[in-house]
Amino acid sequence: MARHPLALIGALVLLPCALAQSIGLREEGGAPAEESWARARELMVASQIRGRGVVSPRVLAAMLSVPRHLFVPKDQRDSSYEDRPLPIGYGQTISQPYIVAYMTELLDLKSTDKVLEVGTGSGYQAAVLAELAGSVYSIEIVAELAVRAREALEAGGYTSVELRTADGYYGWEEKAPFDAIIVTAAADHVPPPLVAQLKPGGRMVIPIGAPWEVQALVLLTKDEAGNIESRRTLAVRFVPFTGRAAGP
Repeated sequence: MARHPLALIGALVLLPCALAQSIGLREEGGAPAEESWARARELMVASQIRGRGVVSPRVLAAMLSVPRHLFVPKDQRDSSYEDRPLPIGYGQTISQPYIVAYMTELLDLKSTDKVLEVGTGSGYQAAVLAELAGSVYSIEIVAELAVRAREALEAGGYTSVELRTADGYYGWEEKAPFDAIIVTAAADHVPPPLVAQLKPGGRMVIPIGAPWEVQALVLLTKDEAGNIESRRTLAVRFVPFTGRAAGP
Protein backbone atom coordinates (compact mmCIF):
# COMPACT_ATOMS: atom_id res chain seq x y z
CA MET A 1 0.00 0.00 0.00
CA ALA A 2 2.70 2.42 -0.92
CA ARG A 3 0.56 5.26 -1.62
CA HIS A 4 2.76 7.88 -2.82
CA PRO A 5 2.21 11.56 -3.02
CA LEU A 6 2.68 14.71 -4.94
CA ALA A 7 3.80 17.42 -2.55
CA LEU A 8 1.83 20.60 -2.96
CA ILE A 9 4.59 23.07 -2.20
CA GLY A 10 6.85 25.09 -4.45
CA ALA A 11 7.65 24.44 -8.06
CA LEU A 12 8.54 20.96 -9.18
CA VAL A 13 12.05 20.57 -10.57
CA LEU A 14 11.91 17.86 -13.19
CA LEU A 15 14.61 15.74 -14.79
CA PRO A 16 12.91 15.11 -18.17
CA CYS A 17 13.93 12.33 -20.50
CA ALA A 18 15.78 14.76 -22.75
CA LEU A 19 17.95 15.87 -19.83
CA ALA A 20 18.35 12.27 -18.68
CA GLN A 21 19.73 11.39 -22.09
CA SER A 22 21.95 14.48 -22.10
CA ILE A 23 23.75 13.29 -18.96
CA GLY A 24 24.19 9.85 -20.46
CA LEU A 25 21.62 7.62 -18.80
CA ARG A 26 21.75 5.29 -21.78
CA GLU A 27 24.72 3.51 -23.23
CA GLU A 28 24.87 2.40 -26.83
CA GLY A 29 22.21 -0.26 -27.31
CA GLY A 30 20.00 1.21 -24.61
CA ALA A 31 21.64 -0.25 -21.47
CA PRO A 32 21.91 2.29 -18.64
CA ALA A 33 25.42 2.83 -17.27
CA GLU A 34 25.75 2.67 -13.49
CA GLU A 35 27.90 5.78 -13.43
CA SER A 36 25.19 7.61 -15.35
CA TRP A 37 22.55 6.53 -12.85
CA ALA A 38 24.86 7.81 -10.11
CA ARG A 39 25.10 11.20 -11.84
CA ALA A 40 21.31 11.29 -12.08
CA ARG A 41 21.07 10.64 -8.32
CA GLU A 42 23.55 13.43 -7.65
CA LEU A 43 21.43 15.83 -9.69
CA MET A 44 18.27 14.60 -7.96
CA VAL A 45 19.74 15.22 -4.51
CA ALA A 46 21.23 18.60 -5.39
CA SER A 47 18.21 20.10 -7.16
CA GLN A 48 15.20 18.35 -5.68
CA ILE A 49 16.18 17.44 -2.14
CA ARG A 50 19.01 19.53 -0.72
CA GLY A 51 17.82 22.46 -2.81
CA ARG A 52 14.39 22.30 -1.18
CA GLY A 53 15.54 22.21 2.42
CA VAL A 54 16.42 18.64 3.42
CA VAL A 55 19.68 19.04 5.36
CA SER A 56 20.33 15.76 7.23
CA PRO A 57 23.71 14.43 5.99
CA ARG A 58 22.60 10.85 6.65
CA VAL A 59 19.37 11.24 4.69
CA LEU A 60 21.16 12.92 1.78
CA ALA A 61 23.73 10.13 1.73
CA ALA A 62 20.98 7.50 1.71
CA MET A 63 19.22 9.20 -1.20
CA LEU A 64 22.52 9.27 -3.08
CA SER A 65 23.13 5.61 -2.36
CA VAL A 66 19.83 3.86 -3.11
CA PRO A 67 19.44 2.96 -6.82
CA ARG A 68 15.92 4.29 -7.34
CA HIS A 69 15.75 2.94 -10.89
CA LEU A 70 15.73 -0.63 -9.52
CA PHE A 71 12.38 0.10 -7.86
CA VAL A 72 10.73 1.63 -10.93
CA PRO A 73 8.93 -0.48 -13.58
CA LYS A 74 11.12 -1.01 -16.63
CA ASP A 75 8.90 1.07 -18.89
CA GLN A 76 9.34 4.02 -16.48
CA ARG A 77 13.09 3.77 -15.89
CA ASP A 78 14.07 6.80 -17.98
CA SER A 79 11.99 8.84 -15.52
CA SER A 80 13.41 7.24 -12.37
CA TYR A 81 15.04 10.40 -11.05
CA GLU A 82 12.39 12.94 -12.04
CA ASP A 83 10.78 14.99 -9.28
CA ARG A 84 7.40 13.29 -9.39
CA PRO A 85 5.68 10.06 -8.37
CA LEU A 86 5.60 7.26 -10.95
CA PRO A 87 2.99 4.52 -11.42
CA ILE A 88 3.91 1.02 -10.22
CA GLY A 89 0.61 -0.72 -10.98
CA TYR A 90 -2.48 -1.62 -8.94
CA GLY A 91 -3.36 2.06 -8.66
CA GLN A 92 -0.21 2.81 -6.65
CA THR A 93 2.93 4.87 -7.20
CA ILE A 94 6.53 5.27 -6.08
CA SER A 95 6.80 8.59 -4.25
CA GLN A 96 8.37 11.76 -5.46
CA PRO A 97 12.03 11.65 -4.27
CA TYR A 98 11.69 14.86 -2.26
CA ILE A 99 8.77 13.44 -0.26
CA VAL A 100 10.72 10.25 0.50
CA ALA A 101 13.63 12.33 1.79
CA TYR A 102 11.43 14.77 3.70
CA MET A 103 9.44 12.07 5.50
CA THR A 104 12.63 10.18 6.30
CA GLU A 105 14.25 13.27 7.77
CA LEU A 106 11.22 13.83 10.02
CA LEU A 107 11.78 10.38 11.56
CA ASP A 108 15.26 11.46 12.76
CA LEU A 109 16.51 7.86 12.67
CA LYS A 110 19.43 6.42 14.58
CA SER A 111 21.49 3.51 13.32
CA THR A 112 20.07 1.25 16.04
CA ASP A 113 16.39 2.11 15.49
CA LYS A 114 13.68 -0.40 14.65
CA VAL A 115 11.33 1.03 12.00
CA LEU A 116 7.90 -0.01 10.74
CA GLU A 117 6.78 1.04 7.28
CA VAL A 118 3.09 0.74 6.42
CA GLY A 119 2.87 0.52 2.63
CA THR A 120 5.86 -1.16 0.99
CA GLY A 121 4.78 -0.44 -2.57
CA SER A 122 7.87 -0.51 -4.78
CA GLY A 123 10.23 -1.08 -1.84
CA TYR A 124 12.13 2.19 -2.42
CA GLN A 125 11.24 3.84 0.89
CA ALA A 126 12.15 0.63 2.72
CA ALA A 127 15.57 0.66 1.04
CA VAL A 128 16.16 4.25 2.13
CA LEU A 129 15.16 3.33 5.68
CA ALA A 130 17.51 0.34 5.60
CA GLU A 131 20.42 2.69 4.88
CA LEU A 132 19.69 4.54 8.13
CA ALA A 133 18.12 2.21 10.71
CA GLY A 134 19.09 -0.99 12.47
CA SER A 135 16.07 -2.99 11.30
CA VAL A 136 13.16 -2.33 8.94
CA TYR A 137 9.78 -4.08 8.89
CA SER A 138 7.44 -3.28 6.03
CA ILE A 139 3.81 -4.21 5.39
CA GLU A 140 2.08 -4.30 1.99
CA ILE A 141 -1.57 -5.16 1.48
CA VAL A 142 -1.26 -5.91 -2.28
CA ALA A 143 0.39 -9.31 -2.57
CA GLU A 144 1.67 -8.73 -6.10
CA LEU A 145 3.42 -5.52 -5.06
CA ALA A 146 4.95 -7.26 -2.05
CA VAL A 147 6.49 -9.89 -4.36
CA ARG A 148 7.91 -7.23 -6.68
CA ALA A 149 9.24 -5.19 -3.78
CA ARG A 150 11.01 -8.20 -2.31
CA GLU A 151 12.67 -8.89 -5.66
CA ALA A 152 13.77 -5.26 -6.04
CA LEU A 153 15.12 -5.11 -2.49
CA GLU A 154 17.08 -8.31 -3.01
CA ALA A 155 18.46 -6.97 -6.32
CA GLY A 156 19.62 -3.87 -4.47
CA GLY A 157 21.22 -5.89 -1.68
CA TYR A 158 18.65 -4.90 0.96
CA THR A 159 18.09 -8.42 2.21
CA SER A 160 17.65 -7.36 5.86
CA VAL A 161 14.26 -5.69 5.22
CA GLU A 162 11.51 -7.97 6.54
CA LEU A 163 8.28 -7.88 4.53
CA ARG A 164 4.76 -8.97 5.35
CA THR A 165 1.57 -9.06 3.27
CA ALA A 166 -1.21 -7.77 5.53
CA ASP A 167 -3.41 -4.80 6.39
CA GLY A 168 -1.02 -2.23 7.81
CA TYR A 169 -3.73 -0.60 9.89
CA TYR A 170 -3.02 -3.19 12.58
CA GLY A 171 0.74 -2.79 12.43
CA TRP A 172 3.07 -5.69 13.25
CA GLU A 173 2.42 -6.49 16.88
CA GLU A 174 4.89 -9.36 17.11
CA LYS A 175 7.76 -7.03 16.17
CA ALA A 176 6.64 -4.05 18.26
CA PRO A 177 7.50 -1.70 19.80
CA PHE A 178 9.05 0.51 17.11
CA ASP A 179 11.29 3.54 17.43
CA ALA A 180 9.70 5.02 14.32
CA ILE A 181 6.70 4.35 12.08
CA ILE A 182 6.14 5.73 8.59
CA VAL A 183 2.80 5.43 6.81
CA THR A 184 2.69 5.95 3.04
CA ALA A 185 -1.08 6.02 2.52
CA ALA A 186 -3.64 8.63 3.52
CA ALA A 187 -6.05 7.77 6.32
CA ASP A 188 -8.83 9.83 7.86
CA HIS A 189 -7.47 9.11 11.35
CA VAL A 190 -4.35 7.76 12.99
CA PRO A 191 -4.72 3.98 13.47
CA PRO A 192 -4.75 3.26 17.24
CA PRO A 193 -2.77 0.00 16.84
CA LEU A 194 0.12 1.98 15.33
CA VAL A 195 0.09 4.45 18.21
CA ALA A 196 0.15 1.53 20.65
CA GLN A 197 3.14 -0.01 18.85
CA LEU A 198 5.21 3.19 18.93
CA LYS A 199 7.84 3.29 21.67
CA PRO A 200 7.91 6.10 24.22
CA GLY A 201 10.17 8.69 22.63
CA GLY A 202 9.21 7.41 19.17
CA ARG A 203 8.07 9.31 16.08
CA MET A 204 5.42 8.56 13.47
CA VAL A 205 4.84 10.26 10.10
CA ILE A 206 1.45 9.80 8.45
CA PRO A 207 -0.70 11.67 5.90
CA ILE A 208 -4.14 12.47 7.30
CA GLY A 209 -7.11 13.57 5.23
CA ALA A 210 -9.82 12.62 2.78
CA PRO A 211 -9.07 10.34 -0.20
CA TRP A 212 -7.96 12.09 -3.41
CA GLU A 213 -7.92 15.49 -1.74
CA VAL A 214 -5.19 17.60 -0.21
CA GLN A 215 -4.04 16.01 3.05
CA ALA A 216 -1.76 17.04 5.90
CA LEU A 217 1.48 15.23 6.54
CA VAL A 218 1.49 14.83 10.31
CA LEU A 219 4.41 14.16 12.65
CA LEU A 220 3.41 12.47 15.91
CA THR A 221 5.72 12.05 18.88
CA LYS A 222 5.12 9.92 21.96
CA ASP A 223 6.67 11.07 25.23
CA GLU A 224 7.93 8.81 28.00
CA ALA A 225 4.52 8.90 29.69
CA GLY A 226 2.80 7.74 26.50
CA ASN A 227 1.27 11.12 25.64
CA ILE A 228 1.00 12.00 21.95
CA GLU A 229 1.80 15.34 20.39
CA SER A 230 1.10 16.05 16.71
CA ARG A 231 2.28 18.67 14.26
CA ARG A 232 1.16 19.30 10.70
CA THR A 233 4.18 19.76 8.47
CA LEU A 234 3.27 19.78 4.79
CA ALA A 235 0.34 19.67 2.37
CA VAL A 236 0.47 16.45 0.33
CA ARG A 237 -1.68 14.21 -1.80
CA PHE A 238 -1.33 10.47 -1.18
CA VAL A 239 -3.46 7.68 -2.56
CA PRO A 240 -5.77 6.35 0.16
CA PHE A 241 -5.40 3.50 2.60
CA THR A 242 -7.01 0.37 1.17
CA GLY A 243 -7.36 -1.58 4.42
CA ARG A 244 -9.20 -0.94 7.69
CA ALA A 245 -8.27 2.76 7.77
CA ALA A 246 -10.10 3.28 4.49
CA GLY A 247 -13.29 3.24 6.56
CA PRO A 248 -16.28 0.87 6.86
